[in-house]
Amino acid sequence: MVTSSILVLFLLGLTAAAVLAAASKVLHVEEDPRIAEVEGCFPGANCGGCGYPGCNAAAGAIVKGEAAPEICVAGGPEIAENIAAIMGLEASFKEPKVANNICTGGSRANLLFDYEGVEDCRAEALLYGGEKSCGLGCLGLGSCVKVCGFDAIRLNEDGVPVVDMNACVSCGKCAEVCPTGAIRVSGMTMDLLHLNKIDDCLAPCMQKCPAQIDVRTYINQMKNGDMRGALLTMKERNPLPLAVGRLCPAPCETICRRNIADDGVAIHTLHRFVADWEMNSGSRVNLNCNPPSGHKVAIIGAGPAGLSAAYFLRRIGHEPVIFEKREQTGGMMKGVIPEYRLPSKVVDWEVQTILDLGVEVKNGVEFGKDITFETLERDGFEAVFIATGAWKVPALELENSKAEGVMDAVTFLEEVGKSITDLKGKKVVVIGDTNTAMDVVRSAARLDCNVTSLVGCIQRKMSANKNEVKRATELGSELLFLTKPTRFIAENGKVSGVEYIEVQYKDPKKALGDPLPVEGTEQTIDADLVVIATDRVPDMTPFTDAEGNIPFKINKKTGGIDCDKTSMQTSMPNVFVGGELHTGRSIIIQAVADGRMAARGIHHFVTEGEIPEPKNPQLRVIPESILKNMDVTYTIPRIKVPEITVEERKSTFKEEVKGSIVYEAARKEGSRCLRCGLTCYDAEAGAEYAQDSDVQKFSELGKE
Repeated sequence: MVTSSILVLFLLGLTAAAVLAAASKVLHVEEDPRIAEVEGCFPGANCGGCGYPGCNAAAGAIVKGEAAPEICVAGGPEIAENIAAIMGLEASFKEPKVANNICTGGSRANLLFDYEGVEDCRAEALLYGGEKSCGLGCLGLGSCVKVCGFDAIRLNEDGVPVVDMNACVSCGKCAEVCPTGAIRVSGMTMDLLHLNKIDDCLAPCMQKCPAQIDVRTYINQMKNGDMRGALLTMKERNPLPLAVGRLCPAPCETICRRNIADDGVAIHTLHRFVADWEMNSGSRVNLNCNPPSGHKVAIIGAGPAGLSAAYFLRRIGHEPVIFEKREQTGGMMKGVIPEYRLPSKVVDWEVQTILDLGVEVKNGVEFGKDITFETLERDGFEAVFIATGAWKVPALELENSKAEGVMDAVTFLEEVGKSITDLKGKKVVVIGDTNTAMDVVRSAARLDCNVTSLVGCIQRKMSANKNEVKRATELGSELLFLTKPTRFIAENGKVSGVEYIEVQYKDPKKALGDPLPVEGTEQTIDADLVVIATDRVPDMTPFTDAEGNIPFKINKKTGGIDCDKTSMQTSMPNVFVGGELHTGRSIIIQAVADGRMAARGIHHFVTEGEIPEPKNPQLRVIPESILKNMDVTYTIPRIKVPEITVEERKSTFKEEVKGSIVYEAARKEGSRCLRCGLTCYDAEAGAEYAQDSDVQKFSELGKE
C-alpha cells in the first residue's frame, strides 16, 4: 500500500514537472539585458528610496522609460551618467538632498507620561500621543536610527538624532518612520526657499525675524567654534549679514524668551560678529550653487531686496541680471546711509560676494527709459522682480517750501562729503521722526552746526529706532517733541527760519491718533538750512504710462505696489515686487526677506508655471510659544559693546560708532541663548560659566 502511494506521488510530481517545463518554454520572456547592466551600476543598497521595491525593479523602470537615469538616491552623478550611457540618454542635474533634524529638545521639554517599555517612536506616538507637550518633539527612541541602512544617524547624549550629512543618501526612511515630523529630507533649493510653517520647531526670535533666520542654530555653532557653519546658517536666509548686523533694529531681541528671566540675548551683536569674522579673515566662505537652469530673470534695482533676490535665484540655479539706475550697486546702503553706520567697504565686500556667484549687474540702466517690461520679455527674461526702493521724500505743502535752503533728506545725505562739507556756525532744522531724520541730525552735527529737530510726536511714538534717537541727542542736537512746522520763513528767496506750533494728543496718556495743534503756541526758529525727513515713498514715475496709468494695484496703506504676501507676485503674473517699492519706508531685514520670498515665487513660476500656496505658513507669532514663567538656573550679564566717544564721533564720518567684540565675549553672550524650541528651552544655559564672578544663580538673586 505504502509502495503504491509513493509511486503515485512520484508519477504526479513527474507529470507536474513536465507540464511546468513545457509551460516555461511557451511563456518564457527574455529579460532585457540592459536591466542587468543598469542594476550593476547601482550601489546595491536596495533602500527603496527611489520609490521602487529594490534595485532590480528600479533598473527595470529605467529600461522601460518609466524612470530617469538619476533616480537612485544612494548614487551620485557618476552613477547617473553611467546609466544614461547604457540607455543612450543624457543625465540631468539632480540636486542632492539630506535628512535633517528640526528638534533640539531632548529631555528639556515637559514629559507627559512614562514610556512603560515601548521602544518604537510610532508605537509610542500611537499609544500615548508622544513624549512632549510640543507636537514636533523628537520622541528619542531611535526608530530613525534603526531603519537607516547607511549608518547616517545616531542619537546624542540627549537622545536626539544627529545626521551625518556625508553618509546620508536621502532615502527618506528616517522621515517615513518619524511620527512627529522632527526629521525631514530636503535639498539646497528647499532649504533656501523654505518659508516658516506653524508646524516647524520655531523659537520666538525666528518667528519675529522677517527673514526667518535660524538664530538658535547659528549662535550655538558660533559658541562651539564653528564659525563657517554659523555663517552658512545665516546665509540660508540673509545674504547681507554685514549690513543687517549694523542696521537692523533687531525685533528678534524684543521677543527673546530670555527677557522673561533677565535681558534678551544680544542677537544683533552676535550676528555682526559672525559676519565680521568672514570679512576680517580676508577670504570668502564657499557658497554652493546649482548649475545654470537656463531660466533668465531680470531684477530692477540693486538695493537690499534686489541683491537678495539675485542671490537666492542664482544659488538655486537660475540666471538673474540686475539693472540699476545708479552707477553704484547697493541702493541706499551705498552713498546714503552714513559711513559711521555702514562703511562703504562693508557694502563692497557684501556686494562682491553676490557677484562672485555669477550674478550680473548692469549699472546706468534706467527702467522706463532704457528698458521696459516689453523689451525685457523680448530679451528672453521669463520673470521680472522690481525693487526700486522708496527714494522720494514728499514735499511739505507749506509757504516757501521751494525756497533755497529747503531740501529733502535723501538729497542731503547723498551730498554730505560732496557739495555739503562744512556747516560750521550754521543753524539746521530737521523735520521728521524717522531713522532717516536721525541720520540727517547725526550727520549735520558732525559738520559743526547747531541742529534742531521738529518731531511731531512723543519719543516712544517715533518711527526711528530708539538707539538712533539716543545717538542723535548724544551729539548735542535738540529734539523738540510734539511740534509741527506751519510755514517756512524766507528772505530774498532763501530760507531764514521755520514757524512751528505745538501739538498734543486728545488723550496724552494713551497718545493715540494724530496730535492736534494747540492754539496760541506758535513759535519761530532761525534756520540756514531745512531738511525734510518726514517720510520716504516709492516713485511710481517709471511705471506710469503717458495717460498716467499704473499697471499695478497700489496699497493704500504703504503707498507701494500691492502683491501676494507670500509669493510677491503682482497683478502682472510675470512681475514680482519687493522691498520699499512694496512696503514703503521699512527696515533692511524686511527687504532681504522680500527678496527671498520673491525668489521662491519666481522659481516656481518659471519652472512650473504656477506658484503653490505654502501650507500652514507662520505669519504671526505662535501663541503657545509665548511663556509667562521660566525656570532658568543662571543669570549672565548681557554683553556691553565698545563704542567710540561722543567727542570722537563729532569729528569723523569714517569710523563706526560701534566697535568689535572678541571671540570669548561673543561665546559667553552666546551661552545666554536658551536654544529654544516652540515651547521648550535649555534651563541650564550658561552652566559652563557658573564659576565666573559675574554669574549668579537665579535662586540666589536678591539674597545678598
